[in-house]
Amino acid sequence: MAMVFDDRTDAGRKLAERLGEYRNKQDVLVLGLPRGGVPVAYEVAEHLGAPLDVFLVRKLGAPGNEEFALGAIATGGVRVINDYALRQMGVSTEALAAVAAREQRELERRESLYRGDEAEPDIAGKVVILVDDGLATGATMRAAVLAVKVKKPQKVVVAVPTGSAEACHILNAEADEVLCLDVPTHFGGVGAWYRDFAQTSDEEVLNLLNRARQRMAA
Repeated sequence: MAMVFDDRTDAGRKLAERLGEYRNKQDVLVLGLPRGGVPVAYEVAEHLGAPLDVFLVRKLGAPGNEEFALGAIATGGVRVINDYALRQMGVSTEALAAVAAREQRELERRESLYRGDEAEPDIAGKVVILVDDGLATGATMRAAVLAVKVKKPQKVVVAVPTGSAEACHILNAEADEVLCLDVPTHFGGVGAWYRDFAQTSDEEVLNLLNRARQRMAA
């Protein structure tokens, strides 16, 4: 029977239990994909005793159907495009460029808001655990994996509470390790596997990042 999580906090705690091998290791870094992945990542980082940061990725949604991913962009100029989805939706090059430009502006806004004066985390040589609240198409997480790998980590681990079989399979080809806690036979969408899937706010992301930084400083 497929798992249904109370909320992102519950999902993060259950996910963290399966990542015990990385607990109290000095070279582990947990990166949450804003916004919904951050509450999940916070619980993982707390359980592992690891630092928490964000990694900015934006889905490129189809015009008129924003939930349908044409691809994604990530920090560092990485861009992943699903050519099959482009043809299927009949999206022109010009329309895709407009979507990408809009999402790039939002990525930069969030980067400035969430990071402030904080330096980007040092990824080189680290075991990087990339966390989101779920994988539908896998486009945003794939962009994150590709962008992180450019920075020469020791290992890239993708960890999510739930995901479609197709997305988890795609990520297995990109990451060193993929933990999809639950892979429902009929996926339907990430929100279907949460009782409470309310949108995560910028304020919540900032609060969790500040709490995690204070923990590490102490």
